[in-house]
Amino acid sequence: MTRARGTPGGPGGGATAGAARGTADEAAPGAPARRGAVEARGEADGGVRGGAEAAGAPDGRPVGVSDAGLPGWLAPVADAARTVRAEQLSSFLPPDGDGGRPAAVLVLFGDGDDGPELLLTERASSLRSHAGQPSFPGGSLDPEDGDPAGEGPLRAALREAEEETGLDPAGVQVFSVLPRLYIPVSGFVVSPVLGWWREPSPVGVVDPAETARVFSVTVADLTDPANRAMAVHPRGHLGPAFLVGSALVWGFTAGVIDRILHLAGWERPWDRERRVPLDWHA
Repeated sequence: MTRARGTPGGPGGGATAGAARGTADEAAPGAPARRGAVEARGEADGGVRGGAEAAGAPDGRPVGVSDAGLPGWLAPVADAARTVRAEQLSSFLPPDGDGGRPAAVLVLFGDGDDGPELLLTERASSLRSHAGQPSFPGGSLDPEDGDPAGEGPLRAALREAEEETGLDPAGVQVFSVLPRLYIPVSGFVVSPVLGWWREPSPVGVVDPAETARVFSVTVADLTDPANRAMAVHPRGHLGPAFLVGSALVWGFTAGVIDRILHLAGWERPWDRERRVPLDWHA
């Protein structure tokens, strides 16, 4: 099970303006249709099960990364990920040198009953850091994960996701690794690992002391302007947020989602003057 390590989350994922909007080959996935399910279930030429089994990629990407055979609706994300720069994702960039603790999160897209979706977790309320906060599965790199500048983030993201949710890494195809981002409040240098859940497996809470719940959020809900707002931290800073179901997704996780929606061309106009305090449940 996952040891008592910090999990990337919290403030610091705020996005910088001016990112170039990607052009989608298809309409944004806002309708409750299961699109691309047939081709997604097929074997992808050069595809990777579990993210660590393929030979070296000729295009310079880490071993185990392949965007072959992705469903059509996910193509705008893969296209944007090929050229995105760190400053397009966040204003918080890793410090020079070896500063910061290497970490990775798994940004896992799946084809759910109500259309494309993302897998999230909610941290246990008893944790000392970011208690009760929705986040991507992920955590610190272990020595056995390998080089933080190489395959380490892929292994760490898949390992942590398995430890936190019970998913089978063999069903995940890693198709990109975004530039490393910095979370000042915790000192993490985080690599967001993008994955396609090609063969979904049962998931749930593995360790209640660390994870309160495991849940999915549809892309349609994330792009719905009615679910968008700016979260107001008690210290006064603002950041993008999503009110989906019973969850308020904010901080680093919301910042990454916000930028992915924008760069993939999925973002819809929303009220940036709408404010939601982080104690919204009260």
